[in-house]
Amino acid sequence: MTDEKPSKIRVWLAEVRAPFLTGAIVPVVLGTSVAWASTGTFLLDIFLLTLAAGIFIHIGSNVANDYFDHRSGTDDINLEYVRPFTGGSRMIQKGWLSPGEVFLESIVFFVLGGGIGLYLAYTRGVEVLIIGIIGVCSGFFYTAPPFRLVNRGIGEIFVGLNFGVLMTLGAYFVQTQVLAWEAIFPSIPIAILITAVLYINEFPDYEADKSVGKLTAVVRLGRKRAAKGYVVLMAALYVSILLPVFLNPTYWYTVLGLATIPVAVLGCKYALAHYEESLQLTPAYASTVTNHLFTGLFLSLSYLLIGFSVPPLYIPVWGALCLTVSLAFYYQAERKAKAAASMMPTE
Repeated sequence: MTDEKPSKIRVWLAEVRAPFLTGAIVPVVLGTSVAWASTGTFLLDIFLLTLAAGIFIHIGSNVANDYFDHRSGTDDINLEYVRPFTGGSRMIQKGWLSPGEVFLESIVFFVLGGGIGLYLAYTRGVEVLIIGIIGVCSGFFYTAPPFRLVNRGIGEIFVGLNFGVLMTLGAYFVQTQVLAWEAIFPSIPIAILITAVLYINEFPDYEADKSVGKLTAVVRLGRKRAAKGYVVLMAALYVSILLPVFLNPTYWYTVLGLATIPVAVLGCKYALAHYEESLQLTPAYASTVTNHLFTGLFLSLSYLLIGFSVPPLYIPVWGALCLTVSLAFYYQAERKAKAAASMMPTE
């Protein structure tokens, strides 16, 4: 029995995977917040254009990845995928979109994002063009020939560079027209987290990726070692939040980013326990995406508090609120995981 085909509009919306576009939204919001805290500059029209460009390029990258994963065969033979986190959008596999339609969609969104990028480069500085070219090319060639960055063991690094460092720095630059280390340091936690999102989502795709020679980090390491690698990524995340505080105590408000530690603990717990069980690993997929969103928002909040000159006395209060949000997610995810486990058939 096959799924009933929804309307064409719904199919196209499903193809873009809107819930995961936080991967582009978070760094743009963070870079803009850093710019405002540092210089007092906030240009709403520039912010909205930057946000749109980032979202379009993210969609283009996702859709192109769907197309080339179909071409390589990995999505077609993937039986362990866990929706909505892994295995692509499945629009081609369900027959709801043709490969040609998917490829065309990716090009349309790259052109839209690139067009806005050209306007921003013309009005704000040529640096935007350089950042944009790197982002578009590495997003497209993540799975596309001839480079297939993911097959060379550097795909995850480029994802972190694009959707962490470059987008945050680019959002900062279009506001201030200056490239500064002030935007680099807060971008590193986001780079680590978006890399971790991709990384943990590679676990259920392991067998399919391996069989077609898609040499992701998880395929190269093997699931067991890769699970330990996930823990290393989470540890590096919080080191990257703390280190800038020691280098520049003025920005110690960014310790708010540490409030997501419970979310990271949940991800590590399930990664280490269920690295070979794709469905039981769901809390790790969800916690990593949530960690990226929460950490980005908490860091952005910290820079807004700096910009508003909020007295340090209030930081523990904001920290407690952020921690409460993280703990609420932790316990809700645990309850859902236990309920799901109780419904699984036993041998």
